[in-house]
Amino acid sequence: MKKEDLQALLNDMSLEEKIGQLIQIPGFLIEGGSVITGPALEMGFDEETYYNAGATLSIFTFERIREIQDQFMARQPHHIPLLFMGDIINGYRSIYPIPLGQGCSFDPALSRELAAMSARESAAEGLHVTFSPMVDLVRDARWGRVMESTGEDTYLNSCFAKAAVEGYQGKDIADAGSVAACVKHFAGYGAPEAGRDYNVVELSDRTLKDDYLPPYKAAVDAGVEMVMTSFNTLNRIPASGNTEYMRTLLRDTWGFHGMLISDWAAINELELQGVADDMAASANMAIHAGVDMDMCTPVYALSLRKLVKEGKVPEALIDESCMRVLELKNRLGLFEDPYHHAHQTKAEQVVLCDEHRALCLKAAEESVVLLKNKRDILPLKKEGQNIAFIGPYADAHRLYGVWSMLGREEDTVSVKEGIEEIGQSNTCTFAKGCRMLDPKFPLTGFHGMEQEEETDDEELLLDAMMKAKRADVVVMLLGEHPAQSGEGGSRGDIRIPKPQRKLLKEISKVNSNIVTVLFHGRPLDIRGVDRRSKAVMAAWFPGIEGGRAIARLLFGESEPSGKLAMSFPYSVGQVPVYYDHFATGRPFNGDITNRFQSRYQDIPNDPMYPFGHGLTYTTFDYVSVELSSDTMTKETPITVSVRIKNIGNRKGTEVVQMYIRDLKGSVVRPVKKLKGFERVTLEQGEEKTVTFRIDHSMLAFTRADMTFDAEPGTFYVYVGGSSAVDKHGEFTLQA
Repeated sequence: MKKEDLQALLNDMSLEEKIGQLIQIPGFLIEGGSVITGPALEMGFDEETYYNAGATLSIFTFERIREIQDQFMARQPHHIPLLFMGDIINGYRSIYPIPLGQGCSFDPALSRELAAMSARESAAEGLHVTFSPMVDLVRDARWGRVMESTGEDTYLNSCFAKAAVEGYQGKDIADAGSVAACVKHFAGYGAPEAGRDYNVVELSDRTLKDDYLPPYKAAVDAGVEMVMTSFNTLNRIPASGNTEYMRTLLRDTWGFHGMLISDWAAINELELQGVADDMAASANMAIHAGVDMDMCTPVYALSLRKLVKEGKVPEALIDESCMRVLELKNRLGLFEDPYHHAHQTKAEQVVLCDEHRALCLKAAEESVVLLKNKRDILPLKKEGQNIAFIGPYADAHRLYGVWSMLGREEDTVSVKEGIEEIGQSNTCTFAKGCRMLDPKFPLTGFHGMEQEEETDDEELLLDAMMKAKRADVVVMLLGEHPAQSGEGGSRGDIRIPKPQRKLLKEISKVNSNIVTVLFHGRPLDIRGVDRRSKAVMAAWFPGIEGGRAIARLLFGESEPSGKLAMSFPYSVGQVPVYYDHFATGRPFNGDITNRFQSRYQDIPNDPMYPFGHGLTYTTFDYVSVELSSDTMTKETPITVSVRIKNIGNRKGTEVVQMYIRDLKGSVVRPVKKLKGFERVTLEQGEEKTVTFRIDHSMLAFTRADMTFDAEPGTFYVYVGGSSAVDKHGEFTLQA
C-alpha cells in the first residue's frame, strides 16, 4: 500500500478503530476466532474492541492462524489484518542453544544463520513478529533470564544483536521466510537488584549509556522493526512511562521509527509501581511516552477514548501510534497478503528439515565450553574403555529451555541416543542415578514443566554406583531443570539441585575418573562439581541436537571451541561478577594478612572461570603481539597483530580476543574491555597471523562532562584466549 493510501485509511478510521490497533489481545482469549466470553469480559474486552485489535500473540500453526486472520478481518470495519507475534527465542521447532550458549560460540555469523532459520520456520507457519533478540546486558547469575542474553559484555552483545536482527528480517521483511524482530527489553532490564526478576534497577546514567544501551542501539542501527519496553525503572521512572528514554532517546536521538510495544501488562503495572493513580493515568503516561501497543491488558482499550474526549490525550498521539502499527503491517505486506506467504506445504518442507537440524548441531557444538580437562581425560577413547554415563540427563530429551515454546521431546536427541549413534566399541552403561530435583522444589509457570514421577531413590543410587565401580571413566550428566531458569526463575542458590550433588559425591567415592557435563540456563556455583571432576563441560540447554553434539564432543569427533560469555562465580556471594570491573584505590595484591584491601575474607575476588575462558583438545601458542605504531590520532588508526600457532597434536579452533585498557580518564575506567575477536581454526602445527584494527571510536566513553568521546593518553592492548590475559602492548592516543 502506498504512503498516501495508508494515510487515507487512517483518516477514514474511527477513534475506536485507531485505539483498537494499539491493543494486543492474548492468544488464550481466541478459540477458533471467537470470544471466550468469560475471560474476555473479565479483562474488559467487549466485542467491538476485540475485533478492532491490532495484534495477538502465542498462536501457532498455519491452519489456526489463517482461520483467525480470516474471521478477524471479516469483522474489522476496514478489514485490517492482525499481527501474529510469538516468543521464538532460539528456534521454532528446530530448537538450537539458548542465547547465552550462542554467546559462548563468539560466532555472530552463525547466530545470523540461526535467526534466519527460525524466521523461515515461523513465517511458513504464519507468524509475523518474533519477540527476539533479547540484548539485555547480564552480570548477575541469580537472575533467571540471563539465559536469553548473550552475556556480560557490551561489545559481544552488540555484535549478536545486529546479527540476530539481520537474520530474522533478511533483506526485506515483506519477503517469504522473513519476520519482524523485536529487540527487548528497553532498557536495563538485565540489572535487577538482588537478581530478582521484575525488581527495580538502579544504574547511573554513565553506566547505562556506556554499558547497557549500546546493544539496543546496535539493534536499532540494524533496522529492527520493533522495540519492547522493560518492566524496570530508569532513574526511578518505569520504562513504559519514561518519556526521556522511550521518546527522547529512542526516537529523537537514535532515530527509531518503528513500533514500540509494552511487555506483558507493563502499562497496567505503572499504578502498582506508584507513578500513576489509576488505569487511566497509566494509559496517559504510556501513550505520552510513545508506547504504541499495550500488550495483553485492556488499559488502552478502557482509557484512551475517554482521555481523548477529555482533552488529556491529543488524538494526534493516537494517530501517530496507530500509523506506526499500520506501517509495520504494510512493510510486512499484509494488506496485499495477510498470511505473509505462509503455506502448509512450505511449512512441511522447512520445519525440522535436515538442513535445519544440521545447523542446530553445529550451533550446539560451538556453544559448549570445556571448562576443565585435567590430565587430558577428554576426549574419551573410542575403544578399550568401560564408560558409565550417569545422571538425570543421561537419557533426558528435554534439552531445551523454558522459552522453547514449541520444543518437543520426540524431536530431541538424548545423550544416550547420541552415544549409541556414534557406534564406538566401548562398553557403555547408563544410569539415571537420582531424580532431577528435590521433591520439595515447585515447578510452576510454564506449560509442560510437570513434577517428576515418584522414584525409588535408593535403587537409582545403588544401580549408578554399581556401574560406576566397574567403569574406567564415569561421565556425569547433571544440571538445572529447565524450569529453574527463564522468566521468573531467579535463584538465591545457584548450585545444581541437592539430589544431584549427593549423587556426584557418592559416585566420587567409588571412581575418581569423573567427567561432568552440565545442562543449565545460567552460570552456576560449581565448586563441588569442579572439585570432584577431572573434566567439566558447560553445555547450557543445547537444543534438539544436544545429545548428538555432546556425544561427538566427548569422543573427539568434533572439537570444543566455546568461550564463556558470562563468568562462572566462585560462589553466589560474588555476584554480580564480571571481567570489566573498575579499578579501586585499594586493590587486593594477594597479601591475605592485609585486612584493608578490597577483598572477601572467605572467598576469592576472582570468578571460578572468567569471561572468555574455554579449553580445546589442543594447545595454542601466542607467538608474538605487534602494534603497527605506538601512537595514534583520531584520524590515524593503528593495528595490532598476533601470530598464533597450534602446538598441540590435533586440529582445533581458538577464539582470539582483543582487550583494551584506558589507563587514565576523567572518570574511572574499566580494567579491560573487549574490542575485537576472531575464531581461528588451525591444523596441528599450523600458524596464522590475526590482525585487529584499533580506531578512535573504540576508545570513546561518557566523560566527566557527559559528552561521549575518547581522551588522549596511554592505553594497553591485550590479545589472548580469555579475559585473564595479562601480557600487553602499549600505545598513546594523541590529541
